[in-house]
Amino acid sequence: MRIAVGSDEANSLTEAVVSHLRDEGHELELVGPLAGDDTEWADVGALVGRRVADGGADTGVVACWTGTGVSIAANKVPGIRAALCGDAETAKGARRYNHANVLVLSLRATSEQLGREIVDAFLGSPDGDEDFDHRNVRRINELDAERGGASA
Repeated sequence: MRIAVGSDEANSLTEAVVSHLRDEGHELELVGPLAGDDTEWADVGALVGRRVADGGADTGVVACWTGTGVSIAANKVPGIRAALCGDAETAKGARRYNHANVLVLSLRATSEQLGREIVDAFLGSPDGDEDFDHRNVRRINELDAERGGASA
């Protein structure tokens, strides 16, 4: 899977997530300080969002101190549904119920082990399934249409 991974700073969590994703065989496109660029959180979130929206990446993982800033920035990109997840079950639900296509992590609140668990849950969860409540799909499509993005 092609994954755009960005953060406004490189630290032990981002190193653990990048290493884990590579070990799992994913093709990564690093964004911001992870790629050696001095890029602020708003630009990192938007860049990861654009790579997913334009099809350059299948999904994205992005982080900042709280996770909120990059989440807001990524969600400004039409077609992006970025979800700030603090645990594996929330990551699964974000994929299943909200068709999230960008995972957001908090650098402050996420340990390396928890980060790997959240990433695995997000990537291992289907984008909806046969039990999926179709009202959710309708709502997601309405939101995307309002923002000019792709439908779920």
